[in-house]
Amino acid sequence: MTCFVRGCDASVLIDSTPSNAAEKDSPANNPSLRGFEIIDNAKARLEIFCRGKVSCADIVAFAARDSIEITGGIGYDVPAGRKDGKVSLSSEASANLPPPTFNVNQLTQAFANKGLTQEEMVTLSGAHTIGRSHCTSFSSRLYNFNATTNQDPSLDPLYASQLRQQCPQGSTNPNLVVPMNPGSPATMDSGYYMDVVTNRGLFTSDQTLLTNQDTANQVNQNAMNVFLWRRKLAAAMVKMGQIGVITDDTGEIRSNCRKIN
Repeated sequence: MTCFVRGCDASVLIDSTPSNAAEKDSPANNPSLRGFEIIDNAKARLEIFCRGKVSCADIVAFAARDSIEITGGIGYDVPAGRKDGKVSLSSEASANLPPPTFNVNQLTQAFANKGLTQEEMVTLSGAHTIGRSHCTSFSSRLYNFNATTNQDPSLDPLYASQLRQQCPQGSTNPNLVVPMNPGSPATMDSGYYMDVVTNRGLFTSDQTLLTNQDTANQVNQNAMNVFLWRRKLAAAMVKMGQIGVITDDTGEIRSNCRKIN
């Protein structure tokens, strides 16, 4: 999703300054995004052996590819040659990143705005099979959902009960997190789609995929054929990695991914 803001230009890596709130500190990203030190380490090593040659934007694309393969997905070729952007604004992250409360129509439009199809949206949503979420991203589904229902009726009651134990009502503890795919949180498998089929999608934006016939068919297909989904994910990642790429002098190759040269 980092390519949804200004394209794949590594703007999300830039640190805030006293005069500018950067993308990584937007409520849409903070505190969910982690691992910046991994990119820093990769950049430092590359600067030793080939100074000024590999952009932070390319490193992010390679890291995404490697993380998919390491966790059980498939390898794929990543086009290189991106340059790094020189602008990072918190407000742009909030405006461009689809929140976990979106319904299927809103998600489809958000991805279409970036040149991605509805099927690619469903395919990329499957990346939620890896990682974790803060309770604040879904707690509205657990408590006082509306005037007549305490919890979201599209959420499996047993799963909702488990989530309430992990995320007590009213808690402001920023360290409370749960896996997005409890069955296999560190494996790039079809567990996410199996969860959605059984009404155990963590976010509204997950479970909403069953409310549309086309997206529901894709969810079921991906749940049943993990090898097909992995191939589609690789293709969708390559396509997303080409959004808004900078190759001219409006970009640069940062020597430090956290700040503009």
